[in-house]
Amino acid sequence: MVHSFSTLSLGGFSSHDASFAYFKSPAIEATAILFMVIGGINFGTHFLAFRRLSLAPYRNDPETGLYLALLAASVLGIAYFLLANHVYPSFWTALRHSAFSVVSIATTTGFVSADFGQWPIFAPVWMLFLCCFATCSGSTGGGIKMIRAELMVRQALREIMSIIHPRAYLPLKLAGQRIENHIIFAVLAFMLIWGGSVIAMTMLLTASGLDVISAFSAVIVCLCNTGPGLNQVGPGTTYASLNDFQTWVCIVAMLVGRLELFTLFIVLTPAFWRR
Repeated sequence: MVHSFSTLSLGGFSSHDASFAYFKSPAIEATAILFMVIGGINFGTHFLAFRRLSLAPYRNDPETGLYLALLAASVLGIAYFLLANHVYPSFWTALRHSAFSVVSIATTTGFVSADFGQWPIFAPVWMLFLCCFATCSGSTGGGIKMIRAELMVRQALREIMSIIHPRAYLPLKLAGQRIENHIIFAVLAFMLIWGGSVIAMTMLLTASGLDVISAFSAVIVCLCNTGPGLNQVGPGTTYASLNDFQTWVCIVAMLVGRLELFTLFIVLTPAFWRR
């Protein structure tokens, strides 16, 4: 029951210190993978699919296809990478641990079935990169969400095209719908604050004596509400080794990340309290 609640909610809380590695069961891991993937999709899309008894809402959702494709490509890519670096003796073993770890970290769940901190550094860094944006809006996951990342990519491509064709009218569309500029500006502001928060908190942690890899990964996974990071805060250890100041920085990062920045920062601005 504990794991069912914390799997679909992408909470990652386990009743065992070893997390899913305690069970040593591919069947249990596969079940968790399925529901973590479901938890990372917009629950509004789930509602429409259930109400209509159709898969069409998933096909029409601009996020779901990219989300599933990104997870599948990352799982296969990291599995081949682990096999090529002789981390596991067979492809199926590499695929098993790659699938669970990639889906768990990308969906900001934080369960572990293997100590990915011992893998070649490319694999865990790629998974941390995924946890920043892979989950869909309206899901139980953290991070900046897939829709914002997709909008930023489309906006970057539009800017490139506008330089090539300065007089062209280039509306930004998503799923056939035109996206107004004020939405793009809001997303740009969000990304700026998010990136600034990562830099500021990483600098605070490194100034307090934490090594840069531990500091950066701790900030990323706390802002995204993922859990395990790298080095001193990796999957094989806990945050208990951090001092009080470092713990408070991580607490603030978790709070800011869960409230998606604007909610908290608006309350902290003087203008909010003026009559």
